[in-house]
Amino acid sequence: MAEQSKSSHHLLYKAVSSPPWKEAFRQGCLERMKNSRDRLLSKYRQTGGSMPRGAQNTFLVQEVMEEEWDALQSVNSCPEALAQVEEPVDLAVLEEIQQELIDREQSIIREYEKSLQFDEQCLSIMLAEWEANPLICPVCTRYNLRITSGVVKCPCGLYIPSHSPELTEQNLRALLEDHVHEHSTHCPHTPEFSVTDGAEEKSCLLMSCLACDTWALIL
Repeated sequence: MAEQSKSSHHLLYKAVSSPPWKEAFRQGCLERMKNSRDRLLSKYRQTGGSMPRGAQNTFLVQEVMEEEWDALQSVNSCPEALAQVEEPVDLAVLEEIQQELIDREQSIIREYEKSLQFDEQCLSIMLAEWEANPLICPVCTRYNLRITSGVVKCPCGLYIPSHSPELTEQNLRALLEDHVHEHSTHCPHTPEFSVTDGAEEKSCLLMSCLACDTWALIL
């Protein structure tokens, strides 16, 4: 059974000649690439945002095609007819599917890069407003904060009792800028700010980021 000992990579170049197989393989590959978005972006970030070196300069295309091929050959997941390797398939068919996957992979990366650029722009705007204007509330980003005897207030409803009577607008601005800058060194996404309910202890100002799953206590 020499045919059965061939690698899945080699088997990509053989298949049954029935037209349904071609479309099933194509749709399966596209769906698998869509569901592998997190895995793709993880590899992309690991390379520092540069394309990999290789014949196709792709991250997941070959893996996706081989994984989908294995799935099609599984007796448990498709009819026996599709699990048979009978006749060579025109390589142009596989190359067409491969190119479609490359285009889809690059589209996912472009979308991710645009989201990063947007977050960077938002971060730059937020920092610029903090530096050029009276201290803007980091929670609502609409109104100016007021600090009286260490108590932080905002017309949006933000109220943080005094943690330090010496707290000033300049102190709080410096705290916010330091934490935002520190976060930006390891995560390109814009963090969010919120206030704890203060049911048992004094309310606190928190900075958090869902993208990198981190948080920091500001006040």
